Amino acid sequence: MAQLVFLRGDEKLIEYRLSGGRISIGRADSCDVALPGEAISRTHCFVVQRDGSYEVVDRSRHGITVDGQRVKRGALRDGSEIGIGGYRVFLRTDAEVAGPTAEAIPDRAYEVVMDAGNEAVVVERAYLVVEAGPDTGSRKVLKKSRMSVGRKMSDVRLTDAALTDDHCFLRVSRGRVMVEPGKGAAYLDGERVRSITPIYADETLHLGNTVMRVERGLDEEVPFAKTFGGMVGECKLMLSVFGVLRRMAAHHYPVLITGESGTGKELAARGIHEHSVRAPGSFIAVNCGAIASTLFESELFGHEKGAFTDATGRKDGAFHAADGGTLFLDEVGELPEASQAKLLRALESGEVRRVGSSGVEYPDVRVLAATNRDLAMDVREGRFREDLFFRLNVLSVELPSLKSRPSDLPMLCSILCRDLHPEAHVTEEALRTLASHRWPGNVRELRNVLTRAYVMGGPRIDKKSLQFHVIEANPLAAIDMPGRGTLKDAEKGYIQSVLDKHDGNRSATARELGLARSTLHYKMKKLNIS
Repeated sequence: MAQLVFLRGDEKLIEYRLSGGRISIGRADSCDVALPGEAISRTHCFVVQRDGSYEVVDRSRHGITVDGQRVKRGALRDGSEIGIGGYRVFLRTDAEVAGPTAEAIPDRAYEVVMDAGNEAVVVERAYLVVEAGPDTGSRKVLKKSRMSVGRKMSDVRLTDAALTDDHCFLRVSRGRVMVEPGKGAAYLDGERVRSITPIYADETLHLGNTVMRVERGLDEEVPFAKTFGGMVGECKLMLSVFGVLRRMAAHHYPVLITGESGTGKELAARGIHEHSVRAPGSFIAVNCGAIASTLFESELFGHEKGAFTDATGRKDGAFHAADGGTLFLDEVGELPEASQAKLLRALESGEVRRVGSSGVEYPDVRVLAATNRDLAMDVREGRFREDLFFRLNVLSVELPSLKSRPSDLPMLCSILCRDLHPEAHVTEEALRTLASHRWPGNVRELRNVLTRAYVMGGPRIDKKSLQFHVIEANPLAAIDMPGRGTLKDAEKGYIQSVLDKHDGNRSATARELGLARSTLHYKMKKLNIS
């Protein structure tokens, strides 16, 4: 899918995905992309996509350029540079590579992630090794999901005069290599290849006078991208996480995203969706901690008219809305046990049955889930179903806390300040103060601190304008409960007093305590509160 990449000088600002039609660029907040600056008109220009082609139309008094030439209307191609005030905007289009008999394979499907440490990502890649023929001894890495093998114009070029261009094709998907017929004859262990056929480790591929085999090897790749979706970072820890997320995006398996509150779990989920082949589809986010157990089925699976008292019409659930796209289950650890069982059935069978319906539907959905809880411990203590845990935890990634990556603070502050005001900035002294903070609320807390400082003190954010919230490690520890003895007794007494206040109403009690209802139920059971 095409996108516009915005830069100010050499600094990349944003990537805007083009979904068709017309987008507006200008200074006004009503524009699809708003750019600050005196040289930017309120509506500066439009980028129009029509029948697979792109053009830019000037609507300003300041003018625009395309590849250095001033224009009022100009055609765009892949790599075209648009000049808008002090900004450079590049058009990038993704060329789809389609095979003759199979669906397009997602990018990065040719790699298998073996390990992800703080320094680099270790991946397993496939190599083509020439055993006989003019190119004997050469070793070619298969670095695309589909590559042509043959003479000069092929992806894998060989000097064998008996070969043609695109003599055959090699496909790599999830570590498996397959040969696909091309313009010439290909033989696998003496048998002519007439359809897409897997190549195994002990088999040889014959093309003309060349004999080849496939090997696999490990390669350590240091990631370089400093962004992933809406996430940014430049420390080795974050670069490694971005590398893992990009590779996970290339597949269709469920992903469990863990990390402290405020680390950007939903941003990571959106990034996985945006970097996947499902990007044209919908991204549907569901907060599992905010759904009452009685409404869970209706919210996720939909309902028929008359299924219950308030069902005045047929309604689609989240699974239907995410058909062809991605369903993100946030705070999945807060699901009560009954809801866990219903979700598990849908994930295992792929069946979605509306409340009040006897029919079954099979929406095409990739499921991503996130939690700040230790789900493995919840499984051991019986609060979360083990089978659902393993169903969601096919791929997993833990997002690092802000305190574990202090070197990213200057970059994060720069980007967050840019969202506040073009002239907003943090002084060196303020940066040192920010670096000494523990950040229990992570990046979300950092955004709040900078926003508060900007509102109260203006665009120059110095040490004096910084204010931090002080949060007790356990709010109940600050409550004076004389005669109760232990903290556990104090917690039990406090919860009991709030329950009594609301005449035993658990929903009202959970709201006052700031807990999910399922968490309150767990605490009552643990503390033996009837």
